[in-house]
Amino acid sequence: MSLRELVVLGTSSAVPTRHRNHNGYLLLWDGEGFLFDPGEGTQRQMLLAGVSAHDITWICLTHLHGDHCLGVPGVVQRIARDGVAHPVTAVYPASGRAYWERLRHATVFADTDVIAERPLSGPAVELPAGPVTLTARPLSHPVEAYGYRIDEPDGRRMLPDRLAARGVRGPLIGRLQREGVVTAPDGSTVTLEECSAPRPGQSVAFIMDTRMCDNVHVLAEGVDLLIIESTFLDVDADLADAYGHLTAAQAGQVAARAGARHLVLTHFSERYGHADEPRFTAEAAACYSGPVTLARDLQRVPVPRRRRSAS
Repeated sequence: MSLRELVVLGTSSAVPTRHRNHNGYLLLWDGEGFLFDPGEGTQRQMLLAGVSAHDITWICLTHLHGDHCLGVPGVVQRIARDGVAHPVTAVYPASGRAYWERLRHATVFADTDVIAERPLSGPAVELPAGPVTLTARPLSHPVEAYGYRIDEPDGRRMLPDRLAARGVRGPLIGRLQREGVVTAPDGSTVTLEECSAPRPGQSVAFIMDTRMCDNVHVLAEGVDLLIIESTFLDVDADLADAYGHLTAAQAGQVAARAGARHLVLTHFSERYGHADEPRFTAEAAACYSGPVTLARDLQRVPVPRRRRSAS
């Protein structure tokens, strides 16, 4: 059975708090594991969340500020220590390569050769990632930063009533899916389009440290799950813009404009306390009518069930 869910490992911004670890997000997707922005303490958070180094197939850094990457040494060494045998691809902004190298080889340890590096540069980078495509686009932050989007290809779902009506059953169904056309028992030709309906692929966007820019909207367009920073409340909108961040209200605006199906708010400034948390949800919900999750450490958020188009 497929598993598509976000495992939240940390939700703070520059400074961890008693209740929120530095960033860390593991998106599990049908055997792939995309580890986004592992901040300090990620290795321990993974243990508490019940996930392991063997679940990681990608390490994706949005940028090289510490709260988004100081967990890399521990994660890399855990990959080596646990004997992870499958390839792990590391993607990060090319301008931060010197910092990546320091993190990748931070201490003395028995190294691993399974990690392949893929520095990012340019306006858009698309990478095949198992059953999906991983796309990176630059954002607007004081240092070079990228946001990510994961897209499953569109497919088709079979319609049992139409299959039965045409006498297509058993092994013929699989052949119809593979080849697009079969000969029914009565000698007639049956096409895939006759017995199926479009099945939109699922998608997830991961948008961290950025002020509003065109690529925020491009990355978020039509996604099933939008994971986005909401570092500040609207009262501090000027600070957010000055430091290259978003407010909760802006995150809600992005989700509404994009038609996102589920909004996950995260990356909260330590300046706000527990009493302020409902304000983040309220500000986002004032702009966006869909479900809003205020992310908490060790929480699991499933990717919404796929859309079903009309038959």
